[in-house]
Amino acid sequence: MKRTKSYHVSLIQALKDPREAAEYLNTVLGEGNEGMFLTALRKVAEAHGGIAKISRDIRRHKGNLYKMLSKHGNPEIHTLAHLLDRLGLRLAVTSKTSPTQTTCRAA
Repeated sequence: MKRTKSYHVSLIQALKDPREAAEYLNTVLGEGNEGMFLTALRKVAEAHGGIAKISRDIRRHKGNLYKMLSKHGNPEIHTLAHLLDRLGLRLAVTSKTSPTQTTCRAA
């Protein structure tokens, strides 16, 4: 019988692509659970070389990064933005309304 890759291995492989990682993080973020988002972000970091490598790249202590990306982490926005930048991602804000419902008027 042919062995298949585990879900975790397949997920980590997919998350190496910044577009896949962004879609994954947006999906998790849309569920409204901050702890799940931080856990998902940790998986993206794993896909990009792991916490130890990322911590060196962004000049943060490895223990602090593990804590920040734990289920109960509380990252500061500038640290989160710096981490996302290193992963080839960025923070964005979007409207809750669908694009077809949005109208923009100059003041």
